[in-house]
Amino acid sequence: MARLTRAQQQERTRAAVLIAAREEFAEHGYAEAKVDRIAERADLTRGAVYSNFTGKRALYLAVLAETAEQARSAAEPPTASPGTAAQALGVFARIWLERLPFAADTPGSGHLRLRSLTGVLDTEPARAALAELLRFEALLLAQALEPRAALRTGTVRRAELTLTLLHGAASLAENAPGAGDPFDLTRAAEHLAGLPLLDDADPPHLPYVPPARPTRDAWTAPRDLRDEITGRRVDLDDDGVVVVLGAGRLSAAEDAMRSARSGDRLTFAVVTADPAETGRLARLRIVDLIACLRRVFAPGDLPHPRVVFDETGAVPAAIGCAPADDSAEVAIRVQEGLIVARAEGRGAGYAVTGRGAQALG
Repeated sequence: MARLTRAQQQERTRAAVLIAAREEFAEHGYAEAKVDRIAERADLTRGAVYSNFTGKRALYLAVLAETAEQARSAAEPPTASPGTAAQALGVFARIWLERLPFAADTPGSGHLRLRSLTGVLDTEPARAALAELLRFEALLLAQALEPRAALRTGTVRRAELTLTLLHGAASLAENAPGAGDPFDLTRAAEHLAGLPLLDDADPPHLPYVPPARPTRDAWTAPRDLRDEITGRRVDLDDDGVVVVLGAGRLSAAEDAMRSARSGDRLTFAVVTADPAETGRLARLRIVDLIACLRRVFAPGDLPHPRVVFDETGAVPAAIGCAPADDSAEVAIRVQEGLIVARAEGRGAGYAVTGRGAQALG
């Protein structure tokens, strides 16, 4: 029998740890789970567990992220998207609510079904990242609701309200399994599409965003990146806009999405200084949403921006900016293999899609 390579052995160990961790979290819940018991279940040493995961929180997030990945892989796309926004929100809510725990579930297994984060995120950076992720999820859902229209604030707000409704139902079901009628919740989500919400003017900070700087810098695009929405390989050599956003700045995607020119190929590279935990949290939330969107909307109506998880910081390194961190916000415009405009700091995406476009003429 051929000997396993080191990489193959590490992958086998990681898979065994994840299986054991899922069993441990399902039986004992996150708070009472023990890394020592996970090691025993996997027939490994405690050191072997920690060589693959930084701790219990990273393990739990990895288990949930794997669940989301499996749901996305299994998602069967519809032949056509729902005809109206109300119908789309109803279908989205129905699919999302499939995760509600059953009355017979143990608390631990119910929490896994819900992808529950209760008691898990106890640091300020992680909580801040979750708030930004919720906004980013709403942006993607809003664009799917109106795939051929410019992103509108009112649509984003309706998407946020829908997600708030569903997460509220999940929080109730977590403590009282069986509470809440999924059919009523689905109808409520449908009605949110008709809620009269104004489309606000541009955010007040935009007039103070410095214009993008015209450049003629060489561009060597990172390889082996994947669009999480379509699953296809991403070629950043193509003309378009690349926006690097830290996990704590994901809401800034809205400025870039609203100001992008018609036909712009927009790519968001999500980065973090903590890929073991914050990075897995971002992967969990975004992939989980995409798994639902794939079952609601036809492939051509999925959100148009490409979303890349850049766990190694390859994109900011290629741009030539500071190492990746949760507050990162950098954008470039690529044309014919050159960086022709760049911006950094608050509003960078807007500067390159909006003012950057003006600077280029």
